[in-house]
Amino acid sequence: MKSFKTVAAVAMLIAVGVGLLMFWRHQERYPSTKDAYVGANIVNVAAQVTGRVDEVAVVENQAIKVGDLLFTIDDTQFSASVDQSRANLGSAEQQAESYATQIAAAEALVASAQSAFETSKKNLERSKALFATGDLAQASLDQATSDFAQVSARLTTSQSGLLALQSGLQAKQDDVLSARAQLEIDEANLAWTKVFATADGWIANLTLRPGSAVPANAPQFSIVESSEWWVDANFKETSLSRIRPGQPVKIQIDMLPGVTLSGTVDSIGRGSGDTFSLLPSENATGNWVKVTRRFPVRVKLDPTDAPLRAGGSTKVTVDTTSDQAGE
Repeated sequence: MKSFKTVAAVAMLIAVGVGLLMFWRHQERYPSTKDAYVGANIVNVAAQVTGRVDEVAVVENQAIKVGDLLFTIDDTQFSASVDQSRANLGSAEQQAESYATQIAAAEALVASAQSAFETSKKNLERSKALFATGDLAQASLDQATSDFAQVSARLTTSQSGLLALQSGLQAKQDDVLSARAQLEIDEANLAWTKVFATADGWIANLTLRPGSAVPANAPQFSIVESSEWWVDANFKETSLSRIRPGQPVKIQIDMLPGVTLSGTVDSIGRGSGDTFSLLPSENATGNWVKVTRRFPVRVKLDPTDAPLRAGGSTKVTVDTTSDQAGE
C-alpha cells in the first residue's frame, strides 16, 4: 500500500511536471497577452473659420458617411464679404477696361503725332536745303522750324500720355488680380461655414451645441473611422523572440463573448511603452529591481462585421509556429 502511494505520488509529480512543460512550450509557441486594446483612426473635427454655430446636424454615436453635413456656422458675415469682394472685383475690372479704351485712343493719337512728326521733319530738312541755296527766305525757314518744334512737342506729350495710361493699366490689372484673390478667399470662407465628414465612421465626444462660438481649427468632436481596425498588444520582452511580422493572430474581444477574430502581426515597436511616457521610470538608485518591460505589437485585423469599439480590451494570441515573414 505504501509502495502504491509512493508510485502514485511520483506519477502525480511527473504528470504535473509534464503539464507544466507542455504549458511552457505552448506559451512559448503561442505567446498571449491581455494587455491589448482595439485601435482605430480618430479624426478630429474642426471648423476652418471662426464663428457662431448655427446648426448641429449629428448626434453622439451617429453613423456617418463621407460628405455628410456635420454642423454649420452662421454665414451672414461671410456672405456679405463675398458680395463686397464681387463688387470690388467688378469695379476693378471696369477701371481696367476704361484704361484699355483710353490706351487704344492714346495709341491712335501717338500714331497720328508720329506721322505729323515725320512729315514736319522732312519739310524742315527741305527748307534748310532751299535756304542754303538761297531759294527760301529766312521767315519760311523759321516757320518750318517752329512747326517742327510744335509737332515734336505734341509727339512727346502723346507718348508720355500713352506711357502713363499703360502704367495705370498695369496697376489696375494688379488690382483685378488682388480683388479676384480676395473673392476666392471669401468664397472659400463661406464654403467652410458648412463642415462635412471626411471619413466613414461614428460621431464621438460630441458636446457642440447651436449658438456656441467656435474658433478656427479648434477640434469640436471626433469621428471614429470604420475603415481600418487594429489591436495594440503589449507583450513582455521575453515573449518577443519568436514573434515576427506576418504571423497569424487570434483575438478575443472582452465585449464580444464567444467571438474570436483573426489578424496578422503588422509590426513590433522599437521602444517600450515606458520609453515614450511623460515620466519614464528612473532605475539609477540603490534599490533597483529589474522589471520586465512590455513592447507594443501592432496586430492588423482581418475584415470583419463585428461591432468593434476603439479602446476595447482584448486577449491576443500569436501563432509563432507559422513564420511567414522576417523582421
